[in-house]
Amino acid sequence: MRTTTSDTLTSTRTRRPLLRSAAAWAATLVVALAAGACARLAAVDSNALWKIVDLRCVPSQQATGTPGQCTAVDLDRRYAILKDIVGRSQYLLIPTDRVTGIESPLLFAPHARDYWADAWAARRYVEKSVKRSLPDNQLGLEINSKYRRTQNQLHIHIDCMHAEVSAALARHAKDAPGEWRWDTLNGNRYRIMRVTTLMQAGNPFSRVARDNQNVEAMAMQTILVTGAGAFADKDGWLVVNSGMEVDNGTGSAEGLLDHACRVADGA
Repeated sequence: MRTTTSDTLTSTRTRRPLLRSAAAWAATLVVALAAGACARLAAVDSNALWKIVDLRCVPSQQATGTPGQCTAVDLDRRYAILKDIVGRSQYLLIPTDRVTGIESPLLFAPHARDYWADAWAARRYVEKSVKRSLPDNQLGLEINSKYRRTQNQLHIHIDCMHAEVSAALARHAKDAPGEWRWDTLNGNRYRIMRVTTLMQAGNPFSRVARDNQNVEAMAMQTILVTGAGAFADKDGWLVVNSGMEVDNGTGSAEGLLDHACRVADGA
């Protein structure tokens, strides 16, 4: 989806009162999805992703052990994976807790999930879609700012990188870990940091929040993560960040991803 888009994170899942019946919501979603356009779905309801996960995927996983409309649901780790309508290989990681987006304080609560690490593990679904393994620096994760998304449920895009962007980022493959360096990609200014883990202190949300310590500042940020080299476990990852407050900055890094995944075809 080009969104382009708990309660506490440790609390036991409880049933939420519904303003409409589950059957009515299901009918609404089926009609929207049948339209075949993610933009139309988002225009109908900015909470559509949340309803798909909360009313369809999670209940199906709980009742039958199958993820329903989603590709996967991990009840223990509290996230779902959903194939996006847009693109041959684009997937979304969506928390099964109500988390609005990059600006949510819940991302920094005690015991908050390391969603970036979970999303990175889910890159295997991209590779299954294109039927081949890809180097880690040709795969990317991305989240849009509050002002460049259409869905008000946190979702991390998982897809291929544009080859020319991966080539440009290669100059940062050996950067000293933990240091921001500025660069221009696709005409926009980004700062780039190489990290050796996506968890805890290396969590990209935490890295970016150190310089954007309030909800309003985080709401303007976009983050992309890709392998620093072909093998991220060895080479590390690149955290790519821009904000709407930066000169020539942007609130969306989704354009650095290639939803056609041409790198899988050698393009």
